[in-house]
Amino acid sequence: MKKLILIFSLFISSLGIAQQEVKIDIADALVIRSLEFSYENYMNAESSLGVSVLFNLEDQAVDFRYNENTMITPYFRNYFTLDAQWNIFGEAFLSVNSGKIRVETADNSVLQKYTDTALGIAVGSKYIAESGLIIDAYVGAGRNLFGSIGPIVVPRAGLNIGWRF
Repeated sequence: MKKLILIFSLFISSLGIAQQEVKIDIADALVIRSLEFSYENYMNAESSLGVSVLFNLEDQAVDFRYNENTMITPYFRNYFTLDAQWNIFGEAFLSVNSGKIRVETADNSVLQKYTDTALGIAVGSKYIAESGLIIDAYVGAGRNLFGSIGPIVVPRAGLNIGWRF
């Protein structure tokens, strides 16, 4: 809870700075029943800082779903092109993720909770319309660093739609 309050405080304090974006991942919402919201703040024309928050709404018993039930992902993006509408970027991220994973025991299998932190990279492209509409797509992966029961690889993929203000 303290982490969420800290992130919310940072979000409110950054509202005075220009070039901000809010986005929702429509691919996650439509394909695997999860909600991912993102906020991105530009430091200059070539780089930005952002944070994504993911909530998995899919049942644990479903075969195709994220292992993570919740994930908070701060990220840094560097833009390689400075075109006014199409940009290609590289991203470094740190993901604090938690969920449940099935662990096999001698007698049966049980769901065990985990929390871990992943470090990873992603690449993507962003379209920025003159009206402020944002569409970005990215793909990448990270590796969980500390836990022994959670998944080793954490995916980072999305198709976001949002607004720049």
